[in-house]
Amino acid sequence: MKLLFDENLSPKMVAALADVFPDSAHVDRIGLGGGSDDEVWRYAKNNGFMLVSKDSDFYEKSILYGHPPKVIWIRRGNCTNRQVQLLLRNKVDVIAEFYQNHDVSFISIT
Repeated sequence: MKLLFDENLSPKMVAALADVFPDSAHVDRIGLGGGSDDEVWRYAKNNGFMLVSKDSDFYEKSILYGHPPKVIWIRRGNCTNRQVQLLLRNKVDVIAEFYQNHDVSFISIT
């Protein structure tokens, strides 16, 4: 399960979660920082990533276009990077189940 972290999340997520989500990436580190949502969407789709974001933009795209890519929408207000890391770490089983489910395009994690 490769995650592509949106620019509203810290690039440090990649290293911090590498043990549970290996081969993940951050948009800034792959040259898409400041890129359009369409560019990020296409990259995730073409490279087998699930998108992780705190914005509703990719959630809305998943409603319109389905998947791939699948979308993990973090629905927490102001929180630290560590809190987001723990949230994703604690939801590994839920994310794995979501990844395997061919009928679902997004999940919302709070």
